[in-house]
Amino acid sequence: MISDDEQKVYDALGQLGIEFERHEHPPVYTVDEAARYWKEIPGVHCKNLFMKNQKGKTHYLIVMKDSKKVDFKVMAGGVGEKLSFASEQRLEKYLGLKTGAVSPFGLINDAGHEVKVVIDTDLKAAKKINFHPNVNTATVTVSLEDFEKFLSSCGNSVQYVRI
Repeated sequence: MISDDEQKVYDALGQLGIEFERHEHPPVYTVDEAARYWKEIPGVHCKNLFMKNQKGKTHYLIVMKDSKKVDFKVMAGGVGEKLSFASEQRLEKYLGLKTGAVSPFGLINDAGHEVKVVIDTDLKAAKKINFHPNVNTATVTVSLEDFEKFLSSCGNSVQYVRI
């Protein structure tokens, strides 16, 4: 059964004319857990981190390949400030998401366009890309071009950085 949060993602993609494939799986909370169900899903799988700056006034959604290890010093240099993980309360406040379902699709809940999106430059080579549709019981595949179209429609600041 598709939840209202998940349907909201599909409605947004439909309004933009974005084609997608939905893949259902048991609930997963980490990339390691999800990897068991991704074997048959084509495209690049992503790790998404919700972070904040030291003062807690600026929030970031970091998007990278699932296999990539985060180099926080390199990332800080790319975004121009040190970052740390934001709380579950902040995740829900800014993106309307729960832990385990962090996804760029949560940007549809950020009406104030407050979250800055930072994407690893390695993802520019992807043809297809995968994210949770704001729930951790499914994975959605879209083309990179359509993902960028979605990001553009959200109105948030987006930058590519080597992570």
